[in-house]
Amino acid sequence: MNELSRPALSVVAPCYNEQDVLPEFLRRVGAVLDSAGGGAEIVLVDDGSRDRTWEVMTAAAAADSRIVAVRLMRNHGHQLALTAGLSVCRGERILIIDADLQDPPELLPDMMALMDGVDGKGGADVVYGQRRQRDGESLFKRASAAAFYRLINKLTDVDIPTDAGDFRLVSRRVLDLLLAMPERHRFIRGMVAWIGGRQVPLLYDRHARAAGESKYPLSKMIRFAADAITAFSVVPLMASMTIGWVMAAVGFAFFVYSIIGWLMHANLPGWTSIMAALGLLGGMQFLMLGIIGAYLGRLYDQSKGRPLFMIRDIVGGPK
Repeated sequence: MNELSRPALSVVAPCYNEQDVLPEFLRRVGAVLDSAGGGAEIVLVDDGSRDRTWEVMTAAAAADSRIVAVRLMRNHGHQLALTAGLSVCRGERILIIDADLQDPPELLPDMMALMDGVDGKGGADVVYGQRRQRDGESLFKRASAAAFYRLINKLTDVDIPTDAGDFRLVSRRVLDLLLAMPERHRFIRGMVAWIGGRQVPLLYDRHARAAGESKYPLSKMIRFAADAITAFSVVPLMASMTIGWVMAAVGFAFFVYSIIGWLMHANLPGWTSIMAALGLLGGMQFLMLGIIGAYLGRLYDQSKGRPLFMIRDIVGGPK
């Protein structure tokens, strides 16, 4: 693409069943872009929604040439839908934001200022939103999120900011590096942190959803956490080796104990101790095989080389 044709800014928002909140999202984002001036585009990705999200997108794209509506062939999940939008956007700077308005688009000018460099400090490659407060979320969700971020920072050698989601402003250079990463099980906030460069936080209060329901129930949160940990840490794999050695030592101790008992004519009477030992060792073996299988499964998915996402339609944008 001709570099001169790039807009100054792209706003990328993955959407799944967001028909109720999209009009207000577009109104607020449009107001921010109007006040900022300069060329901009809004890339909306319909991640296989089951409501009228796509119809709302196409109507908005017909009314505003800045809006690009992308529809995927099926539901791929938040991280791959976001990747699809990032692959389509053309801006020199890219604002990643969810359409639920929990992350206020009005923070864009502050993010742009931090990226430009203020108070004599150099500009940033990434400006990420860091939550001071999380409105509209249960105590369990807040506690589990805090525990997750602290756990993953203990398990990895990548400094992933705590209390920060995907809401961030990134430069085109960082985006090009991100898109060059081919892994399927994507944890984008971790991948951006891994890239490095100057990454600075912007503290803010996260709002409750403007409409609709959360797209991250407990089951999806667990899968997301598993993808994040296995994508950035081999500690569970190394732990399986350590526990394997420990259990091998326990098994050897049982063997020595039984030999001594036989020599002293004091064998243990019966199968209870045998079954207990076999159960303990067998259970640990299955646990370790499960951890190894999780990594092998990801290698298998990666080796197939299938496309990360499949786009069905792209509507709108410059004519």
